[in-house]
Amino acid sequence: MSESKKYVRITLKAFLAVAAVLAPVAITTYQAHGQASEHAARGLALAADHGRVAPQQDQTITVFLKVHDQAAFDQAVADLYDPTSPTYRQWFTDADFAKYAPTDAEMQTVKDELEKHGLSAITIDPQNFSIRVHGTTSAIESAFQTELHTFTYKNTTFQAPRQEARLSGAAGDLVAAAAGLERHSVRPHFVIAKNPLTGQPLFSNQVTATSTASQLFAGITGTALTGPSTFKLKGLAQPLPIGTYFGPAYDINIFQFVSYSPAQLQSHYGLTSLIQQGYDGSGQTVALVEAFGYTAAEEDANTFGSVFNLPLLTNKNFEVVYPEGQPLDPNAADLTGWTGEIALDIQSVHAIAPGAKIIEVASAGQDNEDQITSLEYIRKHKLANIISCSWENDDEIISGTAEENAFNNVLERLAAAGISVQFASGDSGDLGLGTPLGAVSVPSNSPYATAVGGTSVLNDPLSNGDIVTGWGTNISILQEEIVADPPADAGFQYGAGGGESQFYAKPKWQKALPGNGRQVPDVSADADPFTGVPVVETTGGIQYAEAGVGGTSLATPVFSAIWAIASQFNGKPLGLAAPAVAGLQKGEITDVVDTSDLSTDSLSGTITDSNGTASYSTNALFAGQIPAIAQTNFLAAITNLHQLHSAFAITFGADTSLTVEEGWDNVTGFGEPNGLPFIQGVTGRKKGAPIAK
Repeated sequence: MSESKKYVRITLKAFLAVAAVLAPVAITTYQAHGQASEHAARGLALAADHGRVAPQQDQTITVFLKVHDQAAFDQAVADLYDPTSPTYRQWFTDADFAKYAPTDAEMQTVKDELEKHGLSAITIDPQNFSIRVHGTTSAIESAFQTELHTFTYKNTTFQAPRQEARLSGAAGDLVAAAAGLERHSVRPHFVIAKNPLTGQPLFSNQVTATSTASQLFAGITGTALTGPSTFKLKGLAQPLPIGTYFGPAYDINIFQFVSYSPAQLQSHYGLTSLIQQGYDGSGQTVALVEAFGYTAAEEDANTFGSVFNLPLLTNKNFEVVYPEGQPLDPNAADLTGWTGEIALDIQSVHAIAPGAKIIEVASAGQDNEDQITSLEYIRKHKLANIISCSWENDDEIISGTAEENAFNNVLERLAAAGISVQFASGDSGDLGLGTPLGAVSVPSNSPYATAVGGTSVLNDPLSNGDIVTGWGTNISILQEEIVADPPADAGFQYGAGGGESQFYAKPKWQKALPGNGRQVPDVSADADPFTGVPVVETTGGIQYAEAGVGGTSLATPVFSAIWAIASQFNGKPLGLAAPAVAGLQKGEITDVVDTSDLSTDSLSGTITDSNGTASYSTNALFAGQIPAIAQTNFLAAITNLHQLHSAFAITFGADTSLTVEEGWDNVTGFGEPNGLPFIQGVTGRKKGAPIAK
């Protein structure tokens, strides 16, 4: 791959019929800074209530105390990200936090009230910002004057208060939020390219004792597209129908698969010369917030590194931390799908910033309270200035202010400390809501987080450049033994998440963007598994070499690693990335725009049967997709997806009701980093910076 041209665009279409279904849900937009008042999750009216949680079930919650003078604290944090402020990027010290911290007496009041109801303290923040306690469901219900119920919404099961939750007694006035009253399992955004007919991964090989480094990924290629050419499809035993298609082909060779090596990704993001000069993330630490952890993570990363000539991970540049202690079940990551996520995160950061230290921060569970605990742990122990989170908690429809405030409370303090936290925007497009607003997930919607969207990165078959589209994969079946007449919809597979928050107002640095709510995402990187990366993963005790791995789980660590290089270039931490990205000028970021100038080269065709010949444009090939495609210009290619006697049309840049346009859009944010111009733009350093030792 090379570092040159990129494409994509947006046309925003409303799906009012679906929006009408959501009308019963009360939607309120709150201030971007500060906390919202407590109320039950707004989407409970759409969820099925399965009754109260078992009263003796043991639970752990974290209670956050109100800071002193929230408005002043909000303003002080905002000033840190205002280039005109005298405190710009002068990150909070412990003494600065102490100015706003709750007192010992206030903490004691809250602790006493919790203990009065049978809850026991596990840890207390040294600055009194939070207290973590455990106890039974009935004790929590008694303390917070509510009932905790189990709900399901679509395919998601979660816990939430049935009524507004408020800590009893005078302590209630001291509480800002409580994590764990709402309990959602966080979902990793690890996606591997699969055959749409069989559901099996397209490239996954077992690593054996005799496997050599050169053999593990011998079949991967960085050439995704060939053509455009003419392709004739004919059934095995029938003269008609006949399909004739013209356009590019995607990975039509059954013996190879598209996945980009570290060197190719470094080149695509304009990092090759910077890394050669020593700007490789040295002196920086990237913390990966994960669930459970797995013992073979370092071994897998070093197998990956041996293939691609990366430095080995050792106890000097890699560490695993367990804020809650190790999980009770050592196989928990395998059983819940986190093994692949952890492997992808570690290997992606190492691929882009091979000089950076990586800390895997592994929680003992996988719900929101566990992950919030890990985020707090990183700040309190000053582990890193960059945090990558390739997961989401749930979408805003079923989140309440208890959960929103808990995440925002922690993330604001991380931003104050100069720590940038990246969250994946999601892999399900608009989540099936189809509204004009799209759909955003928690906690990527926080104004104190950087939301990372997704792109597809392709070679341009007509030049030496690259084509970059928004990530949205739809598949239409052109042939399955016989020619499909008309083409059959296999549907939307996956695509980057994004949209407008219905909870947070736009922060100051998004004032030029449309709408009233915080817009997601801020920035993007490669996420399409069909233009993904190779990964080495040990699961069930067996090591596998996999290719075609992606998701915003890939985009998030890639961007986090680039932010590590930018921080090294700057000579000191850059803090929250989102405001700096929003302030970039033209040329300092690669804007992802639509593929209208490639429309004549995109896939189209005809089908001839006994009734005559029918023509199909690119859009017509996918006209029956569910959900419908809002993008009017997108790239499509023909492929066999390694299925004998079958042919498919696959999209690049068609993401449900989300679309891509010039400037910011709800699929790719402001675009992709482009090497030195991006780094100079976010740092303000135009002539280089000292190399961190």
